[in-house]
Amino acid sequence: MASTRIPPSPETQADATPAATSAGFLANKARFRFFGLTLDGCIKAFFGGNAVVAVLVLTLITIFLFKEGGGFFAQNRANLQIYRQAGLEYVDFIRAQTTGHTALTHELSDLRLRQFHRLTEAGKSLAEANAALAGFDEFANQFGDAIIPLRGLLSDLTETATALKSKFATTENLKIARQQLLAAGKTAEADKIVISEVNFDAELKPLLGTLPAYQAASAETAAKITAALTVKPALPTPELQARLEQFKMLAAAYVADFPAVEKNLRAWDYRQPVPFFRSITSFIFGRDWIAQSSWQEWYGILPLFVGSLMVSFVALLFAVPLGIGAAIYINQLASPAEQRIVKPCIEFISAIPSVVLGFFGVIFLGENLRLLSQQSWLAWVPGFPFSERLNILTAGCLLALIAVPTIFTLAEDSLNNVPRAFKEASFALGASRLQTIIKVIVPASLSGIISAVLLGLGRVIGETMVVLLCAGNRIAIPDFTAGLAVITQPVHTMTGLIAQEMGEVPVGSIGRHALFMIGLVLFFLSLLINWLAQKIVRRYRIAID
Repeated sequence: MASTRIPPSPETQADATPAATSAGFLANKARFRFFGLTLDGCIKAFFGGNAVVAVLVLTLITIFLFKEGGGFFAQNRANLQIYRQAGLEYVDFIRAQTTGHTALTHELSDLRLRQFHRLTEAGKSLAEANAALAGFDEFANQFGDAIIPLRGLLSDLTETATALKSKFATTENLKIARQQLLAAGKTAEADKIVISEVNFDAELKPLLGTLPAYQAASAETAAKITAALTVKPALPTPELQARLEQFKMLAAAYVADFPAVEKNLRAWDYRQPVPFFRSITSFIFGRDWIAQSSWQEWYGILPLFVGSLMVSFVALLFAVPLGIGAAIYINQLASPAEQRIVKPCIEFISAIPSVVLGFFGVIFLGENLRLLSQQSWLAWVPGFPFSERLNILTAGCLLALIAVPTIFTLAEDSLNNVPRAFKEASFALGASRLQTIIKVIVPASLSGIISAVLLGLGRVIGETMVVLLCAGNRIAIPDFTAGLAVITQPVHTMTGLIAQEMGEVPVGSIGRHALFMIGLVLFFLSLLINWLAQKIVRRYRIAID
């Protein structure tokens, strides 16, 4: 007999309440198992697993950077040791002396150029201007020729020290080749390699024996410079005359340092070991980055660190008022229609590839800023006019464009989190909208705004393509004596150098390890900035709660 399905009665249907449905779902949820986990356990494991993956990746990155860059300091110490043993350090005492003279001659050349422009602006022809500068040219030539005795001695010593370093490098390469053959079991071939150790005592005797020649050359140079400084060429303006007197004071101080150089040469000892801390301090405080040099490799991060900070500072100088100002306007003043248009446009900037912004800076922004600086009505601006189109200012303007969306979004979220009661209470006390924004809304969200600025700093300090293309890539500490004009000078940054040199350095070389050390510095700098931002956010949330 076929069974007949009886439809549920209204009473039965009434029993199928949401509570009953929820109870059934919970019962099914309790019965769900996946590898022994309930549904709640699976969800918890999924989201907890994301945190574990993040920590794991962070740990792996840290280990990788330490592994690749950890050998740098030992290599750098060996690099400095051979710099001393081969006599390069000895020769560089004299090289620094000639470099100081070169800097002074550049000062004279700039002074002559300024005199020449003054004379031509006064209506003199080129021939008349050159004739008027004949006395100055005689003085400049006499000063420039004074260094010839020292420069000739430096050339001879350079050849001696370079040959000794090359001999030592050849010996070390032969040792490495012999060890590789022995490791491969090729004993017969390894025995054919003849290695003769470098006898530094014997090899350095010709170098150390030149001290009397240096004394004679130094005395001759000092006498010629002193004689040249007695000449008093006439200059067209009191300003240039004062600058010439300042030059003479610098030249006299330069000559006064000659005995200190001789003292260093006498006290120099190639047998003195290089302490390990020297390899660290030369990296942190070193002012030169010279890789793959036939003379001596130097790895000092200071000019790169300063360049990164300068570019980031200029970027924040533009990005902070623009980003925070836009956030306040959109959150507190703009109409809904303006919010729908302006907010997506600002946030869309972050979608523009940084290499596109770099091309924009190279082709358009840098050149137009340079042309703008040459306008006569802007001559009052510090640093204007300038000739370098790729500099701190160009890179900073583009990095500001990158930082604005980050600062705007986070600052706007911070303003949104201010309790509405604060605003209503301010209006109830009779404050205007502007007074409420300045004295209530912004102070209440200040911690969040500060964290937005810090995260914006972290965003720009790690940027690569824009600074590589637009900062000028000059490894030198900017001349801060120029005042505000320092932002028109080219620099190199830590990220830009890594991108520029990583593909060129051999694996296992000191240059490669030095680049990873820069990466390690950037890594911990970014962690520090983000940690400060998160700490400020936590304090902000606690204060609001």
